[in-house]
Amino acid sequence: MFGINGWEFVLLALIAVFVLGPDRLPEYAAKLAQAIKKFRVMAEGAKGQLKDQLGPEYSDINWRQYDPRQYDPRRIVREALIEPLEDAASGLKAGGTNPDMGEVDALGDDAVSVGSDLRTWDPQRPTPYDVDAT
Repeated sequence: MFGINGWEFVLLALIAVFVLGPDRLPEYAAKLAQAIKKFRVMAEGAKGQLKDQLGPEYSDINWRQYDPRQYDPRRIVREALIEPLEDAASGLKAGGTNPDMGEVDALGDDAVSVGSDLRTWDPQRPTPYDVDAT
């Protein structure tokens, strides 16, 4: 609650007892209790008003799936690694276009392209340029 643990809460309570004194402490505790009750009533009213305004079609939404605490990067990586490699590379095998390299040929698994080693420098080939990255 508010990033404080039990010992810090006890320390704050002791400081309040010393600062406020025994004669004013019950008065401030009652004011704090009333403020908390008012806040709860306001929060419940706002929640009810929001449900009324959104309508019945939003009542069946699973809001828990949008909770950022449910995000687990290990699970996402695990699911991506379990995904079959054929599904991930299906777009590459089917052929397509690359704006930097032109038309891509659909090569078989055992076919080798001769003379198209992209790791070597060829002065006749234009330098790849990514518009989005610059």
